[in-house]
Amino acid sequence: MSSDTLLAQLHTLHPKLIDLSLGRTERLLAALGNPQLKLPPVLHVAGTNGKGSTVAHLRAMLEAGGKRVQTYISPHLVRFHERIRLSDGLISEARLVDVLERCEAANDGQPITFFEITTAAGFLAFAEDEADYCIVEVGLGGRYDSTNVLENKRATLITPIGMDHQNFLGNSLAGIAGEKAGIIRNGTPVFSAAQEPEAMAVIEVEAARTDATLKVAGRNWTAVADGDGWTFSDAAGTLCLPMPALAGAHQIGNAALALACLRSLGIAPSPDRIEAALRTVTWPARLQPVTRGPLLNLLATGTRLWLDGGHNPHAAEALAQALAGRKLDLVVGMLEGKDAAEYLRLMAPVAASVKAVPIPGEACHDSAHLAELARRVGLKAAAFPDVQSALPACRAGEVLICGSLYLAGQVLKASGMIPD
Repeated sequence: MSSDTLLAQLHTLHPKLIDLSLGRTERLLAALGNPQLKLPPVLHVAGTNGKGSTVAHLRAMLEAGGKRVQTYISPHLVRFHERIRLSDGLISEARLVDVLERCEAANDGQPITFFEITTAAGFLAFAEDEADYCIVEVGLGGRYDSTNVLENKRATLITPIGMDHQNFLGNSLAGIAGEKAGIIRNGTPVFSAAQEPEAMAVIEVEAARTDATLKVAGRNWTAVADGDGWTFSDAAGTLCLPMPALAGAHQIGNAALALACLRSLGIAPSPDRIEAALRTVTWPARLQPVTRGPLLNLLATGTRLWLDGGHNPHAAEALAQALAGRKLDLVVGMLEGKDAAEYLRLMAPVAASVKAVPIPGEACHDSAHLAELARRVGLKAAAFPDVQSALPACRAGEVLICGSLYLAGQVLKASGMIPD
C-alpha cells in the first residue's frame, strides 16, 4: 500500500481535522512503547510566523557543524514526506509506509486526528534513527499541540507571535501567547524573538513559573543589518555575518534566534561554518524565486516570479517590509478563516494590482470576494479562475503568488520544484 493511500485512510479516523488535545496522542504513543521518550535532545519551536525558517536555520547551522539532525514540520507543501526528515534526508516511501502502518495498527480504529497519528509516526521514525538533535516545529498553538508530549527538550524557542488561528487560540494576543508558551518545560532554557509587550509579559510569567531561564532578542542578543550583511552580538562576543540565503530582512531575526539558542547551549559551530550555513540555508515558499516550469511561459519575457506562503497579517507586514520600494502584481489565494482584508491592507504599499484566485481542493475565500477586499484598500483588482489564467494579465515586471502555503505547494508542484 502506498503512503498516499494510507494517509487518505487516516483522514477518516476523527470527524474533526483539528481537535486540540494531548490525550489521544499520549494513548497512541503508549501503545507504541513511548517512542517520544527515546528521541535525541529536542529543540522545540513555537510561534506564529518564522517557525519554519527558524527550523531551517537551526538545521543548517547544526549540520554545518557536522551534527546529524532530524526535523518535524507541518504542513507539507507537495509531499507528506517533507514533514519527517531523518538524519540522512526526507523519510523514504518504504519507511513512511512502515511507521504509518504500525501507528494505524496500534491505534486500533480509535478516534484520533490526522495530525495526531502522523505526529506519532514521526516520533516513531525518529526513535529508530540515530541523530544528534531533533528539531520539532509546533503544529498549532503549543500547549495542546500533539508535539507537546515531548519531554526530552534541550531548549524551547518562540518566534514572533501575532494574531492567527483565533478560532482555536483565542482573540487576544495574550491568550495566543499563553498557548505558545505552553511548550515551556521546567528548567529548560527558553529563547524568544522580540515580542509585543502583551505577549512578552505572558512568556515571562510562564518562564518564571517553570523556573526556565529566558533569553530574549534585544536583551540577551542583538542582530543588526550592516551593509551587505549583519552583526550578531551576545555574551560570547560579536560576529559579522553574511545575509541569510532566505530573502527578506526579517530572516535576520529568524537566523539570530537560532544562533542565539545554539551559542547559549554551547553547540554552535565555528564562525566560518555559521557563515557557510547562512549562505546555503533553504526553506521553500518563503519569498522564493520560481526559476523554472510552465508558469514562467505565461509571463512576459523578463518578468520575475516569486512565491510566498505567508497567510496572516503578521506575515504580510514582514513581506511588505522585505519588498519595500517595489511594485508587484500579486496573485492572491487565501483559506477561509484567514484575515484577508488585513493581509491585503498591509500588502497594498507593494501591490501594483491584485489577481484573486481560488485554491483548488481547499476551503478558501471566494476570488470575487478577495478582489472586492483589495479594491476597498485602493488596489486595482480582478478575480480569476486559477493561477494559470491570472499570470498573463500581470504587467508589473514582478509577480508574487502569495496568501497560502497550500497555494504555494500547488505552484511548486506545477513548476516541478519539489522540496527535498
